[in-house]
Amino acid sequence: MAGRDLRALFSTNDRSLEASEAFTNRQLQWELVAAALTRHLQRTAASAFDVEDLEAPRDNILVFHGVGGIGKTTLSRKLEATLAGAEQRPVQWGEPTWAEERILPVRIDLARSAGTDFEQLVLTIRAALAALGRPLPAFDLALRRYWEQQHPGESLEEYLRRGGLAGRFGKAMPQQMQSALADVAQALLLPGTLGSAVGQITGSLVGALRERRQTVRALAGCRRLADLLEAEPDLDALSFYPHLLAWELARLPADRRVTPVILLDTFEDVGDRTHRDLERLIQRVVWLMPNAFFVVTGRSRLQWAEPALQGQLDYTGPAAWPGLAAGSLPHARSGTGERAGGRQVLIGDFSPEDCDDYLARRLARNGRPLIRDEIRQVISGRSHGLPLYLDLSVMRFLEIRRAGREPASADFDHDFPALIARTLSDLTREERHVLRSVSLLDAFDLSLATAAAGLPHQAPALRLIERPFVRENPFGLWPFHLHGLIRSTVRGADDQTDDRWSPRDWQEAAERSHAALGEQWRAGTGRDRALLVGCLRQGLGLARDFRLNLGWLTDAVWDYVGDSVWEPVAPSARQDQAAVETPADALAELLSALSRRQHEHRARTADRLTGVIDTRLLPAELHEMAVYYLAKADRDLGRSDASLRGMQHVADHGGRLAAAARRGLAHLARLAGDFPAARDAARTLGWEGRHHRVQGDIWWPHGEMDRAAAAYEAARREAEQHGVAGERATSQAQRAFVLAFTQPEHADDEVELARHLVTGLSLRQTSHTIEMAALARDAGTDRDVEDRARILREQISISGVAIAGAVLELALCFHHAVRDDHAGADAGIARLRDLTRGGDYAYYADIAQFMLGRPAGQASAVRWLDDEQHTRDRWRALVTARQAHLRAGQ
Repeated sequence: MAGRDLRALFSTNDRSLEASEAFTNRQLQWELVAAALTRHLQRTAASAFDVEDLEAPRDNILVFHGVGGIGKTTLSRKLEATLAGAEQRPVQWGEPTWAEERILPVRIDLARSAGTDFEQLVLTIRAALAALGRPLPAFDLALRRYWEQQHPGESLEEYLRRGGLAGRFGKAMPQQMQSALADVAQALLLPGTLGSAVGQITGSLVGALRERRQTVRALAGCRRLADLLEAEPDLDALSFYPHLLAWELARLPADRRVTPVILLDTFEDVGDRTHRDLERLIQRVVWLMPNAFFVVTGRSRLQWAEPALQGQLDYTGPAAWPGLAAGSLPHARSGTGERAGGRQVLIGDFSPEDCDDYLARRLARNGRPLIRDEIRQVISGRSHGLPLYLDLSVMRFLEIRRAGREPASADFDHDFPALIARTLSDLTREERHVLRSVSLLDAFDLSLATAAAGLPHQAPALRLIERPFVRENPFGLWPFHLHGLIRSTVRGADDQTDDRWSPRDWQEAAERSHAALGEQWRAGTGRDRALLVGCLRQGLGLARDFRLNLGWLTDAVWDYVGDSVWEPVAPSARQDQAAVETPADALAELLSALSRRQHEHRARTADRLTGVIDTRLLPAELHEMAVYYLAKADRDLGRSDASLRGMQHVADHGGRLAAAARRGLAHLARLAGDFPAARDAARTLGWEGRHHRVQGDIWWPHGEMDRAAAAYEAARREAEQHGVAGERATSQAQRAFVLAFTQPEHADDEVELARHLVTGLSLRQTSHTIEMAALARDAGTDRDVEDRARILREQISISGVAIAGAVLELALCFHHAVRDDHAGADAGIARLRDLTRGGDYAYYADIAQFMLGRPAGQASAVRWLDDEQHTRDRWRALVTARQAHLRAGQ
């Protein structure tokens, strides 16, 4: 029966209230382990227990789950030590009931940093069982066959030594395996040396088992041994070999019998919930060793009891894993220390689902939750999974009811000052100072925490990071961060402590933190993009929230823009201030608009940038940045006159974007079909104006695909030399596009390179170019070109980039021309004329006509670099060359 929550019961006169206690300590977790292991020992000792029964439900597992840093690994290690010897067991945990039983704990760290793979997991279990002092022939023979097949020429003994297993469990395992092989060879009367006889031994043994010879009667009791020895010795087969271990353990003499307790720690690193390959293998081990007991620690519950996983794992559903099925309050116990569905135990912070489950069950009337669903959602969201916050919220719920009114959701958008008092209670004055300082930061390291606090030494920060509310991510840019609720409470709650900070104290801490971030960014070695983005994100948030001068942010923003990667850097919107009132507000909106333009319609981008420009809050050079990108958005939307004004303004001022603006002017000339003017402008641009890419953009409309490809390759190489990832990806995408018209057999490599280079970058238009390159490569084939084009057309319409839609239609016209589909081509030309009716890219319709061998038809204002006839001939030649290529491949 679940424990009663006396605080709740004595907070109300409502006698119908059912209040369940929810929290526990490590002693309770030990009691759960002890109770579950006791039941396991009783079950495996019963005469009805059959280790080879593969259909019976499994109850040989216990799961502890909770958020990172809550002590799951510590618990796993303490359980290992306690099970290894009574001298390691805390006195308060009490004497277990299995004192006469032999328990063998085997702890396996599944953390990625530990590098444990499935093969090592199986070897670890076998190495631990070397303590039995005897061979395990059925398993050892299968494992030796697997090892020689998968690791030819590699000594198992050396592998165990190198991986630390020999040092941990001794060196007896290889000798025991050799002994097992020798015994089997002798029983089969096989000649030859042991090293060369493994294949012969397994083959002969399988034959003997099939013929039920008396010479192998010791192994004949293992009904599935022959099948496993006949199976291909690969990783999948290895995952079934634990069945042989279980069989060997079951036939040990009573005085040698041992129960392995296998502790699998950091289970969250087995993989995500989309790719369950390793999880499937590990689950087989648990299922196939029903006489072993498994204790899993990880961040999430095991989902094995969920029927929806059927097909992803071998054994699923509540019937297979009754103890893993959901259905009871975490930490609640019956008198025996176990509960229905109680093999999944939450420790530490709660997941959102567990928060809701806790609140639903904590207070109930007639078995129904007293706290309504909408209130539970607010409390869960505010809690960040902290059990204490849930507890305080329950007390607040009862307090409001005592006041004579029904609690509402708004009552729980609430900070509890008690959290500050409890958090600060055992901290020194300097530690409290560091805590408040780092609450301004999303993440920090020791030097950043010390600088933010303005202290001359790191000792207080060193002590603080050891506290349980400081979480660590060793792979993060800054490894430490505060528990989310602790951070928000320290910053937002009504602090009544004696050393509480004044508004000026908070302002000075923000200024110190902002300056420290700038120093870290400037001290970064090389082009550290992660450091740049991290410092920008945190520094901009501080500048906005505390109305700081931009300072180093200006230079950092230019570095951010220069790489054309466009990761989100703007801090989340402030709930208390929607208006743009300070330079930092304007900069946050500018950066948000620039990064979101890869995901929003260009009209939305233009509106946001216009709003930033109209505030006149940014310094001159950042104001020009907004003007330049507004001009780019206008160009994408077909607003050429507005784009021309913006580009000319930036070019005339000679700032950091002047070269880019001159490139924009060259693009505008190309859009209008004035190729001589565009060519003349391209010659003056240099690297900063991306001269090679502009030249490629000029050459390909003329059908000069080889010259365009060479220009794009030069652009890509130049971008690589300057370390500009976005420009490199864009140039390669353009190169893939033009080569797709002339060299379809080689375009695959170019397209794949472009896809590789754009991975991790927010460049939607570049991604569209890559897909259009794939369409041009497949032009004339039956590879779903039109269906793929239809999908891509819908995606492009979301962005509002006019040129992308026109290029797509041009590529599709190429496909129709190759197939001599004049009706399809005419429909494409009609779409092109509609897309270019404003005048920009009007010559695309001419090019489509050229592909069909026709004159331009409706005359456009285009000025080609050479005679129109040459351009027509080149485009028509591309079509006829593709037709010949396809005929040759038939």
